[in-house]
Amino acid sequence: MAMVRRPLLLGWMPSLGRRTLFALALFAICFLFAFPVLWLILTSLRPESGVYYVHRGTEFTLASFVEVLQEERLVQAFVNSALISTLATVFSLLVTVSSGYMLSRFKGPASSTWFGTIYVFRCVPYISWVLPLYFVAQSWGLYDTYVGLLLPHIAVHICFFSWLMKGFFDGIDPSMEHAALIDGCTRWGAFLRVALPSAIPAISALGVLCWLFTWNEFLFALILTGNKVPMITVVMAQFVTEMGLRWNLMAATAVLALVPAFLLALFGQKYVIRGLRI
Repeated sequence: MAMVRRPLLLGWMPSLGRRTLFALALFAICFLFAFPVLWLILTSLRPESGVYYVHRGTEFTLASFVEVLQEERLVQAFVNSALISTLATVFSLLVTVSSGYMLSRFKGPASSTWFGTIYVFRCVPYISWVLPLYFVAQSWGLYDTYVGLLLPHIAVHICFFSWLMKGFFDGIDPSMEHAALIDGCTRWGAFLRVALPSAIPAISALGVLCWLFTWNEFLFALILTGNKVPMITVVMAQFVTEMGLRWNLMAATAVLALVPAFLLALFGQKYVIRGLRI
């Protein structure tokens, strides 16, 4: 029985259609995420009188950025956010790396208790922590201080990223550590010389995620800080006057806040992708 050959066009068109639909869907998704950012940038470059007509005219100015950078409180908020984000990332990684290693390699009462503790705290939405943390910070004299804002971020990071580090260490073959132990290394020596270098991509990925989470966090910064330790996410939302919102200054502040996050995500994306593949 002779085989009937399908015309080449009929076999080629479905593939072209699928590629076209995929390209259109990808473009729609990119446009959906990029359009608010582009509109934000246009708003920040428009004079205050032309904010509501950002789609009209060609008058652009950097006056909003100049005015924002002249605000001492805003500059202090940028410095505070960068400092808190960096310190929270460093201290969180110091705990989560060793915590994830313990959960992955050790089986016993201590490991089970620690796993149950972070599991319980992770199941509780961290928004429910805010009011108790506020009263604790007030009673201990930590309200509106670096320590009072730093500790909750570290606690949230430990509860979440310890799980991820456990998964990363589970994917690393422990045979090299066993060989190091046979050669005379202590458990800490095997961890520092064998396991830790193998987990560098994962640690880099978690470092980027920790920093971005703390930089963008709003709720803790709103409830646990006042005038002494302003944070950029809170100050950004305070451009409210008797005449209404100053959209141009708010947009300019948001664009400035996007720059360090964008640069970190741009240069750290390869570490995030590599770390999440482990």
